[in-house]
Amino acid sequence: MKRRVAFGALLLAFWLASTGCSKSGGDPKKDEKAGGKPPVAVEVSKVSAMDFTEGIDVVGSLSAKFGADVKSEFAGIVTEVYVNEWVRVKKESPLAKIDTREMEIILQKARAAIEVAKANLLQAEVAGKRAEREYERLLKLKEVGLVTQQSLDDGSTEKEAASARIEAVKAQLKVTEEELHHTQTRLSKTTIRSPMDGVVSYRGVNVGDMVGEMGSQRMMFKIIDTRILELTVTVPSGEMGSLRVDQPLTFSTDAIPGKTFTGRVMFINPVVNDADRSVKVIAEVENGGEQLKGGLFVKGRILTGRRTGVLNIPRTALLVWDVEGKKGDIFVVGGEVATRRTIGTGGAMGDLIEVTSGLKVGEQVITRGGFNVRDGDRVSITQVSGG
Repeated sequence: MKRRVAFGALLLAFWLASTGCSKSGGDPKKDEKAGGKPPVAVEVSKVSAMDFTEGIDVVGSLSAKFGADVKSEFAGIVTEVYVNEWVRVKKESPLAKIDTREMEIILQKARAAIEVAKANLLQAEVAGKRAEREYERLLKLKEVGLVTQQSLDDGSTEKEAASARIEAVKAQLKVTEEELHHTQTRLSKTTIRSPMDGVVSYRGVNVGDMVGEMGSQRMMFKIIDTRILELTVTVPSGEMGSLRVDQPLTFSTDAIPGKTFTGRVMFINPVVNDADRSVKVIAEVENGGEQLKGGLFVKGRILTGRRTGVLNIPRTALLVWDVEGKKGDIFVVGGEVATRRTIGTGGAMGDLIEVTSGLKVGEQVITRGGFNVRDGDRVSITQVSGG
C-alpha cells in the first residue's frame, strides 16, 4: 500500500514539473503559428493599363447582296440549256433557248406587211404627185379663162385627197414597223440571258420543259454575285445608342478556322423587333477572293470606339460578376494577405475585363487558387503575370 502511494506521488510530481517547464520555456508565437491555417498557394496578375477597343458582340449569317431569279416572259418549250449549276456567267450570257418556230413565222409575216405598206406608200405618192401636177395645170388655165372655177375646185380637192392618202399609208407603214419591232422583241426573249455577272446557283429546267405559262412562277435559273456579301446580325436595343453607319465589323466562321474577316455597317433598321427588342443591322463584306459563301454562320464584333490607358484584369480574377450592375468581386493580395474587394467593371475584350474603379496599376489580384481563399487568409504566391 505504501508503495502504491509513493508511486502515485512520483507521477504527480513528474506531471507538474513537465507542465511548468512547458509554460515557462516554450515559444508562444511558434506554437500559435504551428497550430494556424497554412498559406494558400495562388497565382496572381498585376493590374495593367492598355488601349481598349469597345464593341458589340454579334452573331449572324452571310448572304449574297446581289442576286436574280431568272424566269421566262415567253411561253414555250425549252430546246437548249447552255449552263449548269456553279458555272460563272457574264451579263447577257445565254442560259437557255425556247422553241422559236412559231415566232419566226410571225416575224416573216410582219416583214411582208412592211413591204406591202412600202409599196402602197409609193403608189400613193405617185398619185399625189399626179394630182398636184393636174392642179397646177388647171390653175394656169384658169388664169387665161379656159377652165371654170368648178374644175379648179375639183382639182384642189383631188390634190388634198391624194395628200391624205399618203399620210394614211405612212401611218399604216409605221404600224407594221412597230409590229415587226414587237415581234423581234418577243423573239429575242426566247433566248434566256443572264441579267448580271455572277454564278449560276440554281438550274430548274431541262430540254423539253414547258416554261412561261400564264400565271407560272417557275424559276429557271438563280444567279448570285458572291463578290459582295451581306452580313445580317441583331443587336440588343440597349446597345443601339453606340451604333453608327460605316462602323467596322470583324468576324470569323468555323468553316474557315484561324482567319478573321472584316466588313462595314451599311444599314441600321429604324424599327425595334417587338419579339426580342433587338435591332437588325446589315454589314457589307468585300469577298474578292470568294472564300466566304452565302449561308455561313459567323461570330463577330462591331467596333464602336477606342480608349487609351484603360485598367484591366483577367476574367479569371472575378469571383462574381454583375454584368448589368457593372461591378464584381476579386481578391487583392497585399503582403501575404488576401483581401476581398468589390470593383467597378466596364466592358469585356476577349479574356480581359475593364476596371472602372476600385483598383490601381500594379496591384495584384488572384487569378488562380482563389476558390480556396477566404477574406484575410494568408497566401503564398507561386506565379506572377501581367504588369
